[in-house]
Amino acid sequence: MDAMKMQKVMRVVLVLFLSTCHAAFSITDGLLPNGNFEVGPKKEQLKGSVVTAQNAIPNWSVTGYVEYIKSGQKQGDMVLVVPEGAYAIRLGNEASIKQNVKLTKGLHYAITFSAARTCAQEEKLNVSVVPTNEKRDWGQIPIQTMYGSNGWESFSCGFVADFQDAQIVIHNPGVEEDPACGPLIDSVALKVLNPPRRTRANLLKNGNFEEGPYVFPNASWGVLIPPHIEDAHSPLIGWIVESLKAVKYIDSEHYSVPEGKRAIELVAGKESAIAQVVMTTVGRTYDLTFAVGDASNACEGSMMVEAFAGRDTVQVPYQSKGKGGFIRGKLRFKAVSTRTRVRFLSTYYTMKNDNSGSLCGPVIDDVKLLSVRYPRRAGAA
Repeated sequence: MDAMKMQKVMRVVLVLFLSTCHAAFSITDGLLPNGNFEVGPKKEQLKGSVVTAQNAIPNWSVTGYVEYIKSGQKQGDMVLVVPEGAYAIRLGNEASIKQNVKLTKGLHYAITFSAARTCAQEEKLNVSVVPTNEKRDWGQIPIQTMYGSNGWESFSCGFVADFQDAQIVIHNPGVEEDPACGPLIDSVALKVLNPPRRTRANLLKNGNFEEGPYVFPNASWGVLIPPHIEDAHSPLIGWIVESLKAVKYIDSEHYSVPEGKRAIELVAGKESAIAQVVMTTVGRTYDLTFAVGDASNACEGSMMVEAFAGRDTVQVPYQSKGKGGFIRGKLRFKAVSTRTRVRFLSTYYTMKNDNSGSLCGPVIDDVKLLSVRYPRRAGAA
């Protein structure tokens, strides 16, 4: 092949590559294309750190005041830290990042992304999955409460796909005096959720919490699942977060987990609760069993998990040394309705002993509900 033909072939390949930079991708479990923003704008598409072209960041489009931040970049006396990789995005006043994706109608999905505050104390982010070029209501995620020790958190929200061609949008609705003042966004991932079924071995769905949002393998702070008032379709499939604060989804790679690879940490006292509604037979006796422990994350002290089912409740105390371990809890109850709400919360507020001021709490896992055929007695056991 001569040099002229080779140049033509290379031009065709380059055009094809560039034409796919903002195409829709189908993701089932992992980072979105350039989801960690490590591939950035060209120099001529930046004014300082401000992104000046809508499609400057490969695979993403931006609107509003968006900055491309390098780890270690200074903002006054503050050093901006990027925990994964070398680059992140900062969303200033009314700024958004967007990416087109291919979805399968009817499937359950979870979005996971990492974020950190930089200026305002009450920063919020709006997350939406919308048909391409259409508008839809936002799901709002508050990011002001600290649960991690380094300022970064991962958040998740769930949805059911109503359409195939969609756009994931993360938007900062805040308006500050400094237009650059806004949250940092790092990794963004998508995961297909497989709805678990109730079985003879467990009347609860996803009682071991194994089915949940994507957890970044290099992030050691878990994933926050916002309250159901913030999220119509829980990414912790089968469960409702029915509280004012989030719960934390943790993995065995970074935490102590009683059973399997995933568990839930109740990080905000009675403001951090999960529940599930299950079909029951009036007058029949049931046993609710579960594990209570700590995540081995410097969360020490007296803890208490309260479990509720119908009109009955039990309190399970746990003395944490912050180094892992768990005990078993049990509640025996008689159903008074055909639909029984099973609910867990943490009695106390607990903070880590690492001087970070971050909230933590007891871990629950391996939750099972079974009918008792020949009960000796009803009530708490």
